[in-house]
Amino acid sequence: MNSVYLEGISVIGPGMPDWPMARQVLRQESALEIAPVTLTAPDILPATERRRAGAATKLSMSIGLAAARDAGLDPATLANVFTSTGGDCDNCHALLETLASDDRMVSPTRFHNSVHNAPAGYWSIATHCMAPSTSLCAYDATLGAGLLEAATMALGNGQPCLMIAFDTAYPKPLFQLRPIPYPFGVGLVISPVPTATSRAELKLSLVSTPADVMADTGLESLRQQIPAARALPLLQLLARQTAGRVVLDYLEGCQLAVEVVQ
Repeated sequence: MNSVYLEGISVIGPGMPDWPMARQVLRQESALEIAPVTLTAPDILPATERRRAGAATKLSMSIGLAAARDAGLDPATLANVFTSTGGDCDNCHALLETLASDDRMVSPTRFHNSVHNAPAGYWSIATHCMAPSTSLCAYDATLGAGLLEAATMALGNGQPCLMIAFDTAYPKPLFQLRPIPYPFGVGLVISPVPTATSRAELKLSLVSTPADVMADTGLESLRQQIPAARALPLLQLLARQTAGRVVLDYLEGCQLAVEVVQ
């Protein structure tokens, strides 16, 4: 694949409420202290949509807006890729709970929030974005699939693309089957050409070598448990502002290598 260029970054996760704090943790300037992730609906959502927005929408929109702001770009202009292993997990739980009850009438709001591209729909309403949009799910390969899709869209369209990778936790009893412990999201704005503000050049390729792991046990635990947190080795390299190569989890026997050129 041709090179793409990183224009903006955002992170929200336990002990990492934003990219500046995540950068300190990833540089080992601050210890990772797991703390609850506070999610709020962005003010740019109309009042009705703010009331309806669940954790997945709050997390993905916060990630997307922060990444666009970091890149200095208008979110309305950005093609986007929303990639998540489970989407709105709370809403899925509520729907199944209703269907398992005596009163099986599903609310219209629950129903329209059940589709996997619901967060992308809230995004377009809030930002008035009419650019191409894709919503993906690839289980544990979700981060790699999203990064490849965003790079392909940027190169194919000749325009910057915003990748929003996010995961939230299922309530019990689904949590026993998919034990994601915390919300986590990462946003990357990728350009097909270098600009005056490009953070780094990224060269993507598929390899058969094992994925990199984190030396810090707390970060490695997050990386293993949350699909979107598979980005942590790449984020650490970007936080340190050094050139290098990392291998990220993707499919069985096929991993995603990212060479970072500063």
